[in-house]
Amino acid sequence: MKKLFFFFVICVLQTQIIFSQVEGDFTTNRPSGSRFETRNFYNVLNYGAKGDGKTLDTDAINLAIETAAKNGGGTVLFPAGTYLSFSIHLKSNITLYLDNGATILAADPAIHKGKYDSFEPNQWDMYQDFGHSHWQNSLMWGIGIENFAIVGQGKIDGKGLSRRSPGPQKPRTEGETPSSMKNNVSPLGETSPLKEMDGLGTKAIALKLSKNITLKDFTIFQGGHFALLATGVDNLVIDGLKVDTNRDGFDIDACRNVRISNTYVNTPNDDAIVLKSSYALGFARATENVTITNSQVSAFDLGTMLDGTYQATQEFAPDKDRPTGRIKFGTESNGGFKNITISNINFVHCRGLALETVDGGNIEDISITNITMRDILTAPIFIRLGKRQRGPEGSPIARVKRVNISNVVVYDAHSEFASIIAGLPESLIEDVNLSNIYINYKGGGTKEDAAREVPENEKNYPEPSMFGVLPASAFYIRHAKNVTFDNIRVSFQKEDFRPAFVLDNVHGIDFDRLKIQTNQKLFSLKNVSDFSVTNSKNVADGKIDKTDKKEF
Repeated sequence: MKKLFFFFVICVLQTQIIFSQVEGDFTTNRPSGSRFETRNFYNVLNYGAKGDGKTLDTDAINLAIETAAKNGGGTVLFPAGTYLSFSIHLKSNITLYLDNGATILAADPAIHKGKYDSFEPNQWDMYQDFGHSHWQNSLMWGIGIENFAIVGQGKIDGKGLSRRSPGPQKPRTEGETPSSMKNNVSPLGETSPLKEMDGLGTKAIALKLSKNITLKDFTIFQGGHFALLATGVDNLVIDGLKVDTNRDGFDIDACRNVRISNTYVNTPNDDAIVLKSSYALGFARATENVTITNSQVSAFDLGTMLDGTYQATQEFAPDKDRPTGRIKFGTESNGGFKNITISNINFVHCRGLALETVDGGNIEDISITNITMRDILTAPIFIRLGKRQRGPEGSPIARVKRVNISNVVVYDAHSEFASIIAGLPESLIEDVNLSNIYINYKGGGTKEDAAREVPENEKNYPEPSMFGVLPASAFYIRHAKNVTFDNIRVSFQKEDFRPAFVLDNVHGIDFDRLKIQTNQKLFSLKNVSDFSVTNSKNVADGKIDKTDKKEF
């Protein structure tokens, strides 16, 4: 028994020694080359970081990352503390581990006597907003890296970042943008002269032409123009992030093989999760093979998603429309969007789902299902094909085809803009199937609204408000073919005097199992062919081969 007792005591002491050594490696300043670092862990405190929120830790952080990269890779550890920094240079084969209680705090050039890396030249920056065209002017950036990750329960606080953007680098022609978007600059954010942007950081994380990237479990607060800009990134995993930011959340631009899951993204002043396919790389590249699932997007007041108060006092975004949030394809859309699945998403106090292509890229093979929306501030569903054509001369007119949207529940949606499917006379939106959808609108549309003629605005920046108040109360469909509606229910909180469905230049459209709570006409048809309605409430089964104009 004595031998067993002494053996037990020795084991306990050895265990305590091992744990104390490991703990010391995580929390004390050890010289480079310590036992801890031979195991591919690199504590930023070992490289001179203070983590006090006052001392600039930029050089120490970059030294730790560079040392790890030179040694073949490893994990760069940020223990609990606040690490004030300008630009951090990301490398291949590195994991940044943000421990619980660790914050990487973006420094402010006006306060902390330093600056972020200058934006690099880009000869193609006339074809997309400035923010999409540059990566180095960021808190963290990596170009051409692979096998990189940021993980942990810590936080990135972009307090010192700017959400501003300069004007375009050469003049635009009239008619390309609405009045809220002078010179084709995004309407969502303040503008500044180009010379004032040097030294500012405008993104929390920026990645270009990289692969095998994982971002997991951490929090981003006030991330500047983009909390994440990923351009030309393949094999990107975003999982478990919480983002509460002052402009865009995730901009996934010209990327392939992307999975976004289990995220909360709150963006009152811009889009939450947005897929883009810009010309920033100097060629058109589709965003494709993307899964977005098990997540929530919202537009509550900045910071109130993270603190759990969910306040909704902000009335407008910078474009003078209602707060943003939402999932969107576009606006930059040179390369198009292919093979995208979106499922199990909550939209809360934000704009609705937007699928937009206006710069020549196609939208193809899209499946969207199991969506709930509550307190929706513009159109619940917005599918827009336009021809802004912001790209090289000769860019083709876009196409939209094979889009399935199913199992959607919407409550308390603003009614001015209904839901919209709007193509072009020369490029009809094709093969759209909507099924098992319930929408509750606020209602209140007038007879004058019902008589409005809707402008094409084919070159305008795409937003549901681009057409003004629509003559439809439920769905406005123009320039489309081969569209089906199956098991659609619509109700109104106040009586709406507009027809439920307005169809203009639509060819091949079938309605089955409609239940529309209205005393008004269900359909207003103009230049419609191959129309049918079956098994629906308040309207007899019928077919129309062709009509120039009909209401019933």
